[in-house]
Amino acid sequence: MRTAPRQLRRSPLGRAYAEHLAAGPAGDPTAAARDSAALTLAYRDRFLPGPVFLTDAERHTVARDLHTVHDLLRSLPDRVYGGSRAALAEAVGLNPHQTALITRSARTGALLPLGRADLYHDGTAFQLLEFNITSALGGFENADLNVAMLAYPPLREFVVRHRLRYRDTLGCMVRTMSAECAAVLPADRPPVVAVVDTEENFSIVGPRLRVLADKLADHGLDGIACHLGQFSYPGGRPTVAGRPVDVVFRYFLVEDLTDPAATAPLEPLLAAAEQGRVGLFSRLDAELYGNKGTLAMLSDDRHRDLFDADERACVERILPWTRYVRARGTDPDGSDVDLPAYARARQAELILKPTLLHGGSGIVAGWAVDAAEWTARVASAVDGPYVLQRRVRPAAEPFPDGPRYLNWGIYLADPDAVGEDGYAGCFVRASTDPAVGVVSMAGGAQVGCAFHG
Repeated sequence: MRTAPRQLRRSPLGRAYAEHLAAGPAGDPTAAARDSAALTLAYRDRFLPGPVFLTDAERHTVARDLHTVHDLLRSLPDRVYGGSRAALAEAVGLNPHQTALITRSARTGALLPLGRADLYHDGTAFQLLEFNITSALGGFENADLNVAMLAYPPLREFVVRHRLRYRDTLGCMVRTMSAECAAVLPADRPPVVAVVDTEENFSIVGPRLRVLADKLADHGLDGIACHLGQFSYPGGRPTVAGRPVDVVFRYFLVEDLTDPAATAPLEPLLAAAEQGRVGLFSRLDAELYGNKGTLAMLSDDRHRDLFDADERACVERILPWTRYVRARGTDPDGSDVDLPAYARARQAELILKPTLLHGGSGIVAGWAVDAAEWTARVASAVDGPYVLQRRVRPAAEPFPDGPRYLNWGIYLADPDAVGEDGYAGCFVRASTDPAVGVVSMAGGAQVGCAFHG
C-alpha cells in the first residue's frame, strides 16, 4: 500500500485550480495534445493531466538565482584557472581533442545566456540538479503543449480568470540566437537556419529536428534540418542542397566529439565560423560551463573565498552538496573526510553522476542499488569524471489523478533579448515514484507545461 507523501509543494495556484476542477465538468485535458502530430512524435501519449503553476515570486526568485549560477559558471576559467578554458576543460573530463575544439570555438562570435536548469522542489525551495547550457535543449515544443492544454475548457477559464501566462521557449531561443549571431544575419531576407546534428544522431532524431526546422518559420526564419555530412562549402560558405546557410543551430553535443576521425565534417564548419561566413549557435564552449563538474566546483569549499557573500548565499540556497569523487573531500559541514568512506556510510542519501553525459546516462542512485554495487561504482569513479551529489527528495505535486514527483526544466535566456528576468519557459517531467532516482523520458516519465502568474 502506498504511503502518503511526506512532502508537498504548496502552490496557491495549484490549490485554486484543484478547487476549480472540483466545481466544474469532467473531461480529458490531454485530448488536444494527443491529437498533435508534433507532440506525439516527441512524447507519444505521456501527457500529464494538467499543468503546473509558478507564482511571480517563485519565477523571479528562481530566474534570479539561475542567472547568478550561470554567471558564476562562466567565470570559472578566470576565478579558478587563471583564465584558461583548456584547464577547466581538462578538469571536467574533456579529452584533448574536445578541449581543442571548444577552445577554438570560444574565439569566435558571442555566447549569450541560454540553458535549461533541471530542478527538484523539495517542498520549500527549488534545488538545482543539473544546468544544461547549450543550444541542444529538449522541450522546445513546450508552448505547443500550453496551447493544447488550453483547449480544455476548465483550464482555459482558470487561466483567463487568474490572468496567467506562459513563455514560448522556442521564441526565446530564437531571439537569443538572433542577438548572438546578429553580425551574420541578412537584412534583406529571412535568415536560413540549419538545425544540425551528427550523422549518427540524425538517423534517430532527424524527424524531430525537422519539426523544429519547420517551426522556425513561425519566427521569421527559413529552417532546414540536416546532419554535418550534408554540408558542402563552395567559397567556404556552408551550403545544404544548394542553399547557403546563415546560422547553424547546433544540436550535436561536445560528448559526440570524442573521435577526431568522426568529427572531420566539423572542421570546415568551424573554419567558416572563424571567417564570419556563418553563425554557430551556440558555441561549443557552452557545454564547458554546463556540466555537473562545474557545479561541483561551485559547491566545493576550496573555492568559497572566490565568491562574494551574495554569490555564496545563492550557491548555498539552490545547489545541493556536490563533490568530485576523490580520495579526500569535504562533507557538508566543511570537515575533511575520506570521501569514498563517506559515500559508503551515506549511500541512501547520495547519487553518483558522470560529469558530461546527459539524459540520465551513467547515473547511479545510491538508494536504488545494493551496497556491493554502490561500493564498486564509487571506487571505480575515484579520480575520474564523476561527482557525488546529495539526494534531493522531490515534493509531491498534486494532480487530479494522484500525486507526481517532478523534474522542473526551467529555461533561461538572455534578458536583453527576451526581456523581463530572462525566464524562458518551463517544461516538467513527472514520475509516480516518490523514490525516483532520475525523472527522464527514458524512464517512462510523463510531460507537462507550466503557467505563471
